[in-house]
Amino acid sequence: MWPSYALGFLFGHFGTAFFALAAVVLAVTGAEALYADMGHFGRRAITRGWMFLVFPACVLSYLGQGALILDDPANISSPFFLLVPHWGRWPMVLLATAATVIASQAVITGAYSVASQAAQLGYLPRLRIAHTSESTIGQIYVPWINWLLMVSVLTLVFAFRSSAALAFAFGMAVTGTITITTLLFFYVARAKWHTPVWLIATGATLLLTVDLLFVAANLTKLVHGAWLPLLIALTAFTVMTTWQRGREVVTAERADHEGSLREFVDQLRSGERPVIQVPGTAVFLNRGKQTAPLAMRANVERNHVRHEQVVILSIETEPVPRVPLDRRIVVDGLGYADDGIIHVTARFGYMETPDVPGTLTLIDPAETEGPLHLDQASYFLSTIELRRGEAPTMAPWRKRLFIATSHITADAAEHFGLPRDRTVIMGWHIEV
Repeated sequence: MWPSYALGFLFGHFGTAFFALAAVVLAVTGAEALYADMGHFGRRAITRGWMFLVFPACVLSYLGQGALILDDPANISSPFFLLVPHWGRWPMVLLATAATVIASQAVITGAYSVASQAAQLGYLPRLRIAHTSESTIGQIYVPWINWLLMVSVLTLVFAFRSSAALAFAFGMAVTGTITITTLLFFYVARAKWHTPVWLIATGATLLLTVDLLFVAANLTKLVHGAWLPLLIALTAFTVMTTWQRGREVVTAERADHEGSLREFVDQLRSGERPVIQVPGTAVFLNRGKQTAPLAMRANVERNHVRHEQVVILSIETEPVPRVPLDRRIVVDGLGYADDGIIHVTARFGYMETPDVPGTLTLIDPAETEGPLHLDQASYFLSTIELRRGEAPTMAPWRKRLFIATSHITADAAEHFGLPRDRTVIMGWHIEV
């Protein structure tokens, strides 16, 4: 079991050993699940679990299986289960099944974390996310990702029929993950830790030589299933980069339509935009305090009306479970105290579901510019209807993909707890 035997086989019979690497790597299949739950349990729990439980268990199991095969090569058919006495076979099957479920759960929750972070970075649309812990921000549940994984797994089960048929797909996924992790590690070491270049070059040469050797060996198994993780990765990469590019186009176009909020308020006060003032309160949800809400601009420019009291509301999510009520809202009169237009910033913790109507009741009447009558207020949402245009912003097929992806965006009215009978959705057409 000494490593010199493996090195002797690799350098003495490289042609045979190279192709054997595609099978050897299956011994570490599942290693990527070890840190898939990093966002849920943290670095300390993962490293301690590896050092004191996973690593010793794997070493004992692999050494025992190797000794069993050396004693009788016929045991290669199922060395793991043949290690235990006959009476312990069924308990071991149950234990292996439980371990499979636990590992699968780690991958599932890891997928939730990746999807949530991708949405926050602008690589995926807004997803409906349920937080399941008061103390850990990373413990979440994403229904859409859960259903996607279920359909994908069932499709693979019926298509490949056995885990043996997926063996090289596992190998390609693991070696690809290890290689990407190595590259990211050295990037962080240089950019954040300022590790000397010579040390990074030395370490990268050693590790990447091994990693790329395994990747190359698995690439020889493309037709035997290694194509699957590459196809999944290419699909995910295409969807996310298309969404990011589409958002850039929409954001730039939307900013042109919205314009500056303070300039818009100045125009209303000066009479540059003649409008009829109607009684009542209108609440416009907006992305921030810099630009005017599209719904408000549409109401003024198309209907030539504005409400007597206007509340422009922006919502911020803070990295804490709950925000105290005394820090919940901040009111800004936007420079004037008599025009009936105020901006409110509402802060929520990640465990809280934004309740817009309830939050507005926290506004101090002394900070408003008139009675709000929130029980009769109308809520306005700005929405964008995407259309495929002729401008060369993206390839035509990417435009169609971006528009299709936009349909999975979580419903804003439901997300913010708005009353359906008093919610008005107004928007613009934007060509991508």
